Amino acid sequence: MLGLSRSVLHYASQRKEDGLQKRLIELAGERRRFGYRRLHILVEREGFEVNHKRVHRLYRQAGLAVRQRRKRAPVAIERRPLQIPPGPNHTWSMDFVFDALASGKPIKCLTVVDDCTKESVEIAVARRINGQGVADLLDAACRFRGYPSIIRTDQGPEFTGRALDQWAHANGVKLMLIQPGKPTQNAYIESFNGRFRDECLNEHWFVTLEQAKAQIAEWRRDYNEVRPHSSLQGRTPAEFAATIRADGTIATKPASDKLATQDSTK
Repeated sequence: MLGLSRSVLHYASQRKEDGLQKRLIELAGERRRFGYRRLHILVEREGFEVNHKRVHRLYRQAGLAVRQRRKRAPVAIERRPLQIPPGPNHTWSMDFVFDALASGKPIKCLTVVDDCTKESVEIAVARRINGQGVADLLDAACRFRGYPSIIRTDQGPEFTGRALDQWAHANGVKLMLIQPGKPTQNAYIESFNGRFRDECLNEHWFVTLEQAKAQIAEWRRDYNEVRPHSSLQGRTPAEFAATIRADGTIATKPASDKLATQDSTK
């Protein structure tokens, strides 16, 4: 009556998944906050020739969908577009992220991001970090990368104190403070902090400060060198930075002569 042939009615697909679904389950277990698009990039790196539609189908069949965490209600504020930096090391953004150990003792993380390459320049972890501590940590990071032209921060007391202001003036760095209550003016570091909390802080149970430092340092390395970044067309921040530097579009400031002299005497 339906005009349906028996061969179609009893057809069973003979297609084999060649271990793809098993590998997706393994990767999803290792990176529980990754969706199917980032998992698709990872399996392609491993040699699987597969499009995103098939990955999505297997992803749903295995029940791997990421559970969305509740977000705070947004606050209606004026949006201010950010200017794209002309090259690596031109503009950095930094902020603080707070967490706690298993004992309840708080820990403080200073996060620093290169706005152009999206690289995590530094994630410093300590019980307390004051203005002088911020200046010392930035000085250590600049020994390897050179000094940026601009550092964007909020108006926290650690960023508006005399210690950081003197450090910036001595090294020719401009401190750009956003308006109070408008975190969208520092959107690059806010986005990074969201990934940092979601994929690292919320996924680990820190017993000691040393354990927290080790696991956060490992996550930072993975973020820079392994994790595909959606705004960089699936490339890692390290790959994107290497591509820009190979093209010669570098906007960096070398370390000061004073710092070079200090290094040579040690």
